[in-house]
Amino acid sequence: MNTSFDLYPAIDLRGGRVVRLTQGNYDDETVYGDDPVEIAREFVEAGVSWIHVVDLDAAKSGVGTNRDVIGGIARIADGVARVQVGGGVRSLDDACELADLGVSRVVMGSAALAAPELVSEVARVVPVAVGLDHRGGEVSVNGWTKSGGRRVEESVALFPDAAAFVVTDISRDGMLQGPDVEGLVALANVTNIPVIASGGVASVDDLIALRNTGVITGVITGKAIYEGRFTVREALGALR
Repeated sequence: MNTSFDLYPAIDLRGGRVVRLTQGNYDDETVYGDDPVEIAREFVEAGVSWIHVVDLDAAKSGVGTNRDVIGGIARIADGVARVQVGGGVRSLDDACELADLGVSRVVMGSAALAAPELVSEVARVVPVAVGLDHRGGEVSVNGWTKSGGRRVEESVALFPDAAAFVVTDISRDGMLQGPDVEGLVALANVTNIPVIASGGVASVDDLIALRNTGVITGVITGKAIYEGRFTVREALGALR
């Protein structure tokens, strides 16, 4: 039974702004702010121990055009909270660049599934969370456009050096319909590596349900915060 459970408020970056995509669709974007660093500051002041950042531009193009913003977020968080960054982390060089900016952990998805040994290589430089995005338990890659040809529960065995798994149910992402608690627990029970839930959180009750499983170690939430379902402070208070 895990004793610690972390809240990861999410900052999704596109063109230097804070946005959310519904189910990963770049044509279905909502802009929530023009100053990601200020939003990170608010999260830090609320008392978070982690911030989850996704570089949507890099995820699409492979080019890290939001590096300055990520560096700014890392500086705001320095010494208080840790920053986890995903989106377009496809090589050791990408991971090293982010580590040099002060990022504590990188998230690798499609690149990890294409070459699992790359995770072990990167993990020697900076901790790696492997992003397992799935539809109905089948892993998706390339920005959720393609099936990875594997089940989620088979995939976890490929990454002995992963620091965590970030598990996203694509059908629930940005839909505010609640997480797949049962599926997440089933996955957490087949690996000793921490499982972080992502996608679907709509209420503080969802956060508490995930924490109360005792086997899920954290939750990423973005839209529920930006849509005013709860504040980061309220979430942390409820989880205490």
